Amino acid sequence: MGIINATPDSFYAKSRLLENKGLEQAEKMIEEGAKILDIGGYSSRPGAADISVNEEILRVVPLIRKIRDQYPSILISIDTFRSEVAAAAIDAGANIVNDISGGQLDTRLFEVAGKNQCPYILMHMRGTPQSMMNNTNYINLIEELNHFFKNQIDKAQHAGVSDFIIDPGFGFSKTTESNYELMAKLEAFQELNLPILVGVSRKSMIRKKLNVSTEEALNGTSILNTIALMKGAHILRVHDVKPAFEAVELVSAIR
Repeated sequence: MGIINATPDSFYAKSRLLENKGLEQAEKMIEEGAKILDIGGYSSRPGAADISVNEEILRVVPLIRKIRDQYPSILISIDTFRSEVAAAAIDAGANIVNDISGGQLDTRLFEVAGKNQCPYILMHMRGTPQSMMNNTNYINLIEELNHFFKNQIDKAQHAGVSDFIIDPGFGFSKTTESNYELMAKLEAFQELNLPILVGVSRKSMIRKKLNVSTEEALNGTSILNTIALMKGAHILRVHDVKPAFEAVELVSAIR
């Protein structure tokens, strides 16, 4: 899954691609092996500015239309926690809903995905992007996440959603230590019998451990992506598609 941020303030500056550059990035990612393009118009980095629903729609919908026209068969996910944005994105050609809040910030998002029979990427986060790093204490991290997933999946199923992907939410409401505990115990989520998405690309869990900048965090990203694949991850959400594609190819060869 290649990340295309239609935002001016995402944490990795080189990933900030508004409409005119987004199509070029989509072409590059598809050529490098991306099977899904994840389009987002709301920066979810810690402390990011809040924007209106209309602003978010204006950022993502024209780009989704252009990508869909140019690449009719590519899977497109809309990275949003707002039902209005998801509905507009699906109308423009998006196939998948990718919700960082796991249905907590807008319960109508389940209804939008259910009505349109869209796969739902259900991520774990506490609070909002603005407050999430104030909610990082857990008694039993893995048990609490598994309980969260089961709870939210049950609610979504009642709204008509039938196809789920789970995302433990690396970097969201979690300390660096919690992130590495998640990675070490990633196999524990296989009990849900659902595809697992891992998104660690260039995140602070890498930068802080290696004392490197965002621009220098690609090698650490590739290492953690490889570990995630070995521990059962099915989808890698990345800024850099080619290295992730190579990791998938080599781990598949070992298996």
